[in-house]
Amino acid sequence: MLEVPIFLFTGFLDSGKSTFIRDTLSDDEFANGQKTLLVLCEEGTEEFDGDALEKKNVFIERIDSEDELCTELLQKFQSEYKPRRVIIEYNGMWQVSKLMDMKLPKHWEIAQVLCTLDAQVFDMYISNMRSLVMDKVTYADLVIVNRCAENTDQTMFRRNIKAVNRGAQIVYETVDGHVLSPQEEQLPFDISGSEITIEDDDFGIWYLDVMDHPEKYDGKKVHFKGIVYRNKRIPSGYFVAGRFAMTCCADDITFIGILSEYAFADELAVRDWIDVTATVHVRYHSLYEGQGPVLVVDEITPSEKPEEDLVYFS
Repeated sequence: MLEVPIFLFTGFLDSGKSTFIRDTLSDDEFANGQKTLLVLCEEGTEEFDGDALEKKNVFIERIDSEDELCTELLQKFQSEYKPRRVIIEYNGMWQVSKLMDMKLPKHWEIAQVLCTLDAQVFDMYISNMRSLVMDKVTYADLVIVNRCAENTDQTMFRRNIKAVNRGAQIVYETVDGHVLSPQEEQLPFDISGSEITIEDDDFGIWYLDVMDHPEKYDGKKVHFKGIVYRNKRIPSGYFVAGRFAMTCCADDITFIGILSEYAFADELAVRDWIDVTATVHVRYHSLYEGQGPVLVVDEITPSEKPEEDLVYFS
């Protein structure tokens, strides 16, 4: 039996999920007559016409509560419909991680996760329900930031999204559906010269940029303060220079850093604070599973922990 792809649409109520799904179902390339199961997990402001969809071989099932969502129910749907693909409009107040951890019916496989964010209320949600927003962004292959103004500053969205999901593709749309061109990142430090000093408060922003665009820093010398990190996967002569960062909430702290080559790396004490002067080189390394920034260290000196030792991406 062939795999049954699941297209998972996440986002808060009235963020544009239903409209996106309707547009997807009306797309000629997608609407090819394959039997499709549409699972609706919330009552959106946009209604679906069940009779019209059945004529396109699309069948609707509704799940009214999070407790109802379980492996047995999905297996029941599989037995009843035997769909060739599944679309799930997920409830904005439910944790996406629950579905991602759930045992799915045999041959069902999540093919793509799409997240819609309303630019007009994003500030409010990120301030009051940050962990719930980040739960959706974490698993998204594509994030659509809609209802943008033509002059919307994309920086805040990009930094928040990339802090938890560097691989996500981000698209910005206006109210009328016009796709905005990506804005060039406005960095708080000057990268035009051959040497760059990264202030303590800017480490998170630099980390995102150097990981996404290492070619911009290739051959440049950088100065910053960080923590020594090593584990069994890091080869002799290397360590990771980085910081602890709050990517989601106070309970979700993770270490971020850049692979660093240093002749005396094996002598460094893990978690010690250091001042680093190094040259950035773009190289292949197995830890990156491809090309990435590698710091060739010129000098290391002991340092004190900064006043704010956690990194934030804003």
